[in-house]
Amino acid sequence: MTAAPREDDAARRARLRRLIDRSCRVPCLALFAASVVWLIIGTLLAVLASFKLHEPGFLAEVAPLTFGRVRPAHLNVVVYGWASTAGLGVLLWMVCRLSRAPLRWPGVVLAAAGLWNAGVLLGTGAILAGHGQSIEWIEFPPAAAMLLFAGFALTAIWAAMTFAVRRERHVYVSQWYLLGAIFWFPWLFAVAYLLLGLAPVGGVTEAAVNWWYGHNVLGVWFTPVGLAAIYYLLPKVIGRPVYSYHLSLLGFWTLALFYNWAGMHHLIGGPVPAWLVTVSIVASMMMFIPVTTVAINHHMTMKGHFYMLRWSPVLRFVVFGGMCYTLVSVQGSLLSLRVINEPFHFSHNTVGHAHLGMYGFFTMTMFGAMYYIIPRLTGREWASAGLIRIHFWCVGLGLLLMVVALTLGGKIQGLEMNQAQAPLAQYVGEHGLIDGVRTFFAEMEARSGQVEFLEIVRGTMPWLQLRTLSGMLIFVGHIAFAVLVAINLAGRGSVRPGPTLLGRNPLHPQEVRA
Repeated sequence: MTAAPREDDAARRARLRRLIDRSCRVPCLALFAASVVWLIIGTLLAVLASFKLHEPGFLAEVAPLTFGRVRPAHLNVVVYGWASTAGLGVLLWMVCRLSRAPLRWPGVVLAAAGLWNAGVLLGTGAILAGHGQSIEWIEFPPAAAMLLFAGFALTAIWAAMTFAVRRERHVYVSQWYLLGAIFWFPWLFAVAYLLLGLAPVGGVTEAAVNWWYGHNVLGVWFTPVGLAAIYYLLPKVIGRPVYSYHLSLLGFWTLALFYNWAGMHHLIGGPVPAWLVTVSIVASMMMFIPVTTVAINHHMTMKGHFYMLRWSPVLRFVVFGGMCYTLVSVQGSLLSLRVINEPFHFSHNTVGHAHLGMYGFFTMTMFGAMYYIIPRLTGREWASAGLIRIHFWCVGLGLLLMVVALTLGGKIQGLEMNQAQAPLAQYVGEHGLIDGVRTFFAEMEARSGQVEFLEIVRGTMPWLQLRTLSGMLIFVGHIAFAVLVAINLAGRGSVRPGPTLLGRNPLHPQEVRA
């Protein structure tokens, strides 16, 4: 007597999921397809920019391909073209699924996706043509920024409307993060472009606003979307709920409280108020609270299920992203301390740290989310487990090589630059004023010609060559992923009922994918 109602309820839920997927299929797939195109373009620009660091004469006569244009074009294509576009697609689908409500008027969201991508195209063209704003992550001209804002605003409004008419009354932790991102990013983006693009504040204030924006794009846009995806996908794949709902709420609210104060530690030693930098350092150290709670929650949720990493592509990417989130967050908090920041800030170590967060955490998480979502939108599974393996190992090993090379090379570079300076205050503190000054100049004269800045630059070449090699390895992985997405969207993927696995599922040994 009880079996039939449960079966009817399961069938009803399945029909609702199909209805939801059908409602957001076109806009989400359009966002995913565009994001993959930008991923390939951004990677090509990245490899070119990296190559120019150790071969500066390469294509130097072609103005749009000079380092000063290629590097910011790469950054903005990755941030707004790949990462944000993929994030919008994941956000939209998750809001609909968690709200158990179909997307209304999907054509509006499709138009919003068009506005967003038109803004990325216009902004990238402007940078390569020499019309960028020369402010990191604010290089797009205001006209392109307005298109981006309009596209995001429409998508956010429609996501909020879907949440408002939700059938599920319980608000999941993923929804907390998604709703936070929906409301935080437009305000952050609008304020930054107002103060840096439309009505520039200039001077020291411009640097403060720039770092406030750059740091908080990671903290209140990419981080909430990435964590929402992890919190959603881990329970879905392993078939158990999140370890602690209360821990997840603690992580969300402490992230909201502390992260927006961070960023000013990038200006340590600069002409800014000391209290501003100190408050930022304190906030960065307080980030240990949300990071620790998230790490505990994710680990305890996965406990007893790590064996599933052998065969689940979604879990491989998502767990990799979650581990990178913990690592980069701890590293970022420690790098905010003056004693650690000062030797390494103006070095390649900072670039390695940025890649660990933006790529290791967010991009790898988006890969996992798209491996889960796209088959549910198209009704077709992935065509090749082999290509998925190539994708994972190329990007995973490529990222590891890049982060290690830039971290070690950057630390050596920073220590050498500080040693070359031989600070007078250090000698005065150790030997007194007269003896300190005498010893300082004596050692400077003895070291003259031995430690020069140009020698330090030459010493970074092997590390930069390894960076280029890692970029090429990552590019191979991206090509494999793009081929998989293209095959699936073209309707040539597998129609088998089970997922494409990387090996034998010990719970369902009949589910084997070549």
